Amino acid sequence: MYYDDLPLWGFIGKVEKGGKADPSEWKYYLYRHIIFDILYNNDRVIEINVHTDQSALVDLTEDKETNVDFLYSVKWKETPTPFEKRMEKYSSSSNMPHHLEVHWFSIINSCVTVLLLTGFLATILMRVLKNDFVKYAHDEEAADDQEESGWKYIHGDVFRFPKNKSLFSAALGTGTQLFALTTFIFLLALVGVFYPYNRGALFTALVVIYALTSGIAGYVATSFYSQLEGTNWVRNLLLTGCLFCGPLLLTFCFLNTVAIAYSATAALPFGTICVIVLIWTLVTFPLLVLGGIAGKNSKSEFQAPCRTTKYPREIPPLPWYRRTIPQMAMAGFLPFSAIYIELYYIFASVWGHRIYTIYSILFIVFIILLIVTAFITVALTYFQLAAEDHEWWWRSFLCGGSTGFFVYGYCLYYYYARSDMSGFMQTSFFFGYMACICYAFFLMLGMVGFRAALFFVRHIYKSIKCE
Repeated sequence: MYYDDLPLWGFIGKVEKGGKADPSEWKYYLYRHIIFDILYNNDRVIEINVHTDQSALVDLTEDKETNVDFLYSVKWKETPTPFEKRMEKYSSSSNMPHHLEVHWFSIINSCVTVLLLTGFLATILMRVLKNDFVKYAHDEEAADDQEESGWKYIHGDVFRFPKNKSLFSAALGTGTQLFALTTFIFLLALVGVFYPYNRGALFTALVVIYALTSGIAGYVATSFYSQLEGTNWVRNLLLTGCLFCGPLLLTFCFLNTVAIAYSATAALPFGTICVIVLIWTLVTFPLLVLGGIAGKNSKSEFQAPCRTTKYPREIPPLPWYRRTIPQMAMAGFLPFSAIYIELYYIFASVWGHRIYTIYSILFIVFIILLIVTAFITVALTYFQLAAEDHEWWWRSFLCGGSTGFFVYGYCLYYYYARSDMSGFMQTSFFFGYMACICYAFFLMLGMVGFRAALFFVRHIYKSIKCE
């Protein structure tokens, strides 16, 4: 329950097992009498606690209809604590030394992973690339009787535009928008807008900032689409608008219907839905279109250091572990391992009664996640090009985003091993909304992975002389 924005929780009944293993022999009781203890200072409520009268019980063991008279009583006590400090009780619970130790330990663990990974990759790539450059420089001086091999060999194909470029640009635009959204939310959190139990503030901020950043999605998608020499930019814009909103809307409609059918308080009232629809039609969509028109008129050329040949080269047959799915599994594991300790705390606060207030640590973890994603995608892209496989566009996006699938896998683990959720409504809510969040993660990290890979590919092909 909430009283004056202060959370309180307690049990509505109890189960007496009496040492018996068979659930049919257990006794079930409901508490009839709830007692609230409220501490106040002048005219402000400072603290509220709740307990139940253990003597006022109703036996519910037989499964039949029972009429129960519920009672509650309130005890008011004065306290000198000022109103400003009423939230400290809740913040301190997540700042307890042992919790903080776990967080810092996980961060140090992640940092070590990152340092090892970046150092390892940097040395490998520097040495390998240096050797490559030296070899290619020598080859140019020597007679051209040797066959070129490796990534230099496919310089005529590496900048060949990907298949489904409209979808690719839309995914890139939406990913950039979600990245901007996450960054803004972190800035607000670090400034201290989302104090614990300012309930609704986070959701309001998400809806409003998503609406305001939709111009970014339109701009990035259509400008990249026109760089890829796409012509149907209106379809591209519509695709960008629906790529994330579409699945989210369908999920929301289904889950809201479920909540209404169960007559649960989790159902959004009709008024709120109207407000959200209005925001979408009056803010999100116009901004998306404006961004799209600006992007279309930016008329920037795609910066490719090498000319693309007329006909694509054949890709040599590759072993199974160089295919897309195994590469995605490799790419998603490291970034996931850097965040999974924080995931436990976030899940416990979103789907449980834990309170999460340490946004600074979360921000550090987010930055680590971005760095690891970028590096692992660059490494896999290099190995892919070295194997003369030049279709790296979609691959780098999928490899970057594959952490989203790992997070969804963690959802399954959390549901079965850590949470006490049961029943159709809780299950559908948990898996439905987590699917949307993991999809957003996939788009955002895919964008990061692709941008890193593009930067890297441009950089190495700029350094060699392409005929």
